Amino acid sequence: MTEHPTPSPSSRILVLGIGNILWADEGFGVRAVEAFHRAYQADDNVTVMDGGTQGLYLVNLLQEHDHLLVFDAIDYGLVPGTLRRIDGDEVPKFTGAKKMSLHQTGFQEVLSAADLLGAAPARLALIGCQPQDLEDWGGALTPPVAARIDDALALARTILAEWGVMLTPRDAALTPAAPLLSHDLDHASYERRAAPAAAVGN
Repeated sequence: MTEHPTPSPSSRILVLGIGNILWADEGFGVRAVEAFHRAYQADDNVTVMDGGTQGLYLVNLLQEHDHLLVFDAIDYGLVPGTLRRIDGDEVPKFTGAKKMSLHQTGFQEVLSAADLLGAAPARLALIGCQPQDLEDWGGALTPPVAARIDDALALARTILAEWGVMLTPRDAALTPAAPLLSHDLDHASYERRAAPAAAVGN
């Protein structure tokens, strides 16, 4: 028999994207949460946020939420674009493995600090994508990674449903999403700026 989750309006849920959009595929988490925000509406107990590279500044946020879903670029040593879901106590092992940037060290410390404060999320899930390029300063997501954003959103929807969260597809014409990123750092604007000069000139 199929079990259906019972919505828990009292559970405070944080959907977080972390990473650095200035280093190509390092920006996967930020671009995924940005796409999630554009695609779905959720109840008031769900917070959607670009965590960028804020590191320990995120500890207070974790203290304010019961469940945490994270999008991030993770070097699993697999084929670029490979998407994996990690749950619970396994998550810190991956955010600390094969550190690709300062933000990953910082996020592992965030989880440890929250745990020490007795404020670790009751449920924790990571949606990680294997990067292809982490050294293209100012570059956009590579095609194998960009192609997995829709799959990452579908996986996020599955996880949130398990947590009792029902998402509503957003009608951009009726309820446009306020941008998560400012100063033309949203995905579409940044991709145009990151395009090679020759391509822009054509």
